[in-house]
Amino acid sequence: MRILAIDTSTRTGSVALLHDGVVLAEVSGHEETPYSSRLFRDLETLKRDASFSLDQIDVFAVASGPGSFTGLRIGLTAVKAWAEIHDKPIAAISGLEAIAAQSTAGCAGLPAKDQILAPFFDARRGQLFGCIYRRPASNGAALEPLSEESIVSPQEFIDLVKGRVHLGRTTIVSPVPNLLPSGLVEESLPGIRIETVSEALAPAVGRLAFERAKRGDLLDPLRLDANYVRRSDAEAAWSDR
Repeated sequence: MRILAIDTSTRTGSVALLHDGVVLAEVSGHEETPYSSRLFRDLETLKRDASFSLDQIDVFAVASGPGSFTGLRIGLTAVKAWAEIHDKPIAAISGLEAIAAQSTAGCAGLPAKDQILAPFFDARRGQLFGCIYRRPASNGAALEPLSEESIVSPQEFIDLVKGRVHLGRTTIVSPVPNLLPSGLVEESLPGIRIETVSEALAPAVGRLAFERAKRGDLLDPLRLDANYVRRSDAEAAWSDR
């Protein structure tokens, strides 16, 4: 199964080609180039490097939020169009789930216990996108959300994690763990494990899409929608009038 995965939800956007759950090639980079041009430039680079065409893709996978309003809109619009043209299904993957899925907690070589994963990433303006997942001890089981995806302050995120610590081994997972003040973490969550993962989410999005495809949990283009969490600046300004 060939999967094309894209993430336009963060500054470190990425695209990846996978065969089943194995990454064949990826392109990523932290830059300010607008996704309206960057996404298609990176896709052309990926197609050239991996020698494939869009009509060979079996599943299109996309980070569906939370994240940048404009970035998400561009990524989802592109995936909708490709899936419609080539009559292929879509896997819509949470960016927070893609972060959590990169954690090594509960994987081979570690104790077989349920794990609590607390992923977060930068929402700008001093805020974070975050939530809580449970990773069951049973091998291959899907991550289970234990909270809604939210936009929170660092203190609110720590409080959210603190309320779940008693449920099992807990790991904070993020590509930008330094956004949590170390003193605040040490005071409220002494000894908690913090794991740094890649901000290039497309490979993880693709691997999660493969698992979704095996379960038959895919969408058609009409059902694909974004999870913005935070309203766009334009919407906020309009509602405040």
